[in-house]
Amino acid sequence: MDAGKKLPRVELPADARIDTIAVREGLPATPWGENAEALFLTSSFVHPDAATAARRFANEEEAFVYSRFSNPTVMMMERRLAAMEGTQACIATSSGMAAIMLLFMGLLKAGDHVVCSQSVFGSTIKLLQGEFGKFGVQSTFVSQTDVEAWRAAMRPNTKLLFAETPSNPLTEVCDIAALAKIAHEGGALLAVDNCFCSPALQQPVKLGADLIIHSGTKYLDGQGRVIAGAVCASEALVNDKFVPVMRSAGMSLSPFNAWVVLKGLETLSIRMRAQSEKALQLARWLEEQPQVSRLYYPGLASHPQHELAMRQQSGLGGAVVSFIVQGDTPEAARANAFAVIDATRICSITANLGDTKTTITHPASTSHGRLTEAQRQAAGITQGMIRVAVGLEDVEDLKADLARGLHTL
Repeated sequence: MDAGKKLPRVELPADARIDTIAVREGLPATPWGENAEALFLTSSFVHPDAATAARRFANEEEAFVYSRFSNPTVMMMERRLAAMEGTQACIATSSGMAAIMLLFMGLLKAGDHVVCSQSVFGSTIKLLQGEFGKFGVQSTFVSQTDVEAWRAAMRPNTKLLFAETPSNPLTEVCDIAALAKIAHEGGALLAVDNCFCSPALQQPVKLGADLIIHSGTKYLDGQGRVIAGAVCASEALVNDKFVPVMRSAGMSLSPFNAWVVLKGLETLSIRMRAQSEKALQLARWLEEQPQVSRLYYPGLASHPQHELAMRQQSGLGGAVVSFIVQGDTPEAARANAFAVIDATRICSITANLGDTKTTITHPASTSHGRLTEAQRQAAGITQGMIRVAVGLEDVEDLKADLARGLHTL
């Protein structure tokens, strides 16, 4: 494509850091000179003549054509997120699961094989094993933290390794650099779901990952307002593999939702640091409670992958804390978990996370409720587990909120 026929970019210093990128990257202002990014609520765009329209629809000239696959507000969000992740390009989608769907549709065909962590989000397992399995895509699920298990699962037809780090809800951390080496030695790509950390804490591409997946619904927005997703990767992968699928399948992000996420990115680093600090304080307190039989938080030295997490996650543990309450049987543990959750008055009982409001949920019956009990057990998700995604409330209030139920057990 002729360089003169490409859309302009914001002029930022080449060495601009992530916090600057988070508030400045996007598209140049319109002739009106707005300081806040414009919201383009339009389905289509007008062309000066038929010949220009033909060139634009043939991708011979970069321009906005139809909002199902090209919109200025969406492009601003894509450019900003790509720059923050350190990738060349990004393609936004209607949800985080739509991003994973786009990833699989763009890269896989019948007969291909995927190695996937058994600790990924439940819907990811259902999508890969169930839906794509119907179309001949093979998958092997391995321990998130066992590098040798990943290596042993590789086959000649392995095209993709998929990990989520930290995982939901056990906060298991995988060695991104080690998995990238295994993938590349086997001629495969490594995709990392970076939802829990966001680029504010972790940039997987710097550790060798090829593709970064996001549910923008979570920390990228940060206030629980919209559903959004994205895939960050090289220009070649985005333009050759994902854009054609997007144009046909239409799992596109609405301009309004893109605008909300775009503005959320501006405060991402500040929020992630503050929420991580509060989560660490809450985790230390929970670890001392006799009713808690096990705690999962990468920021604590007791976490099995603590040192790895600190290296990969900018020295912070993230904002998600999971713990298991006591119970002699699965039924008793489930009842105790429900009692703790129901006793809260501040925490929001919802399976969403990434909000400035602290959320609390029972993963075995919500986010991972569609899995079989065997799948949940393999992933380590027991009936006594509670996941808390820490927001921006006062930590002492959160302690009191959880103590109300814990102290009745």
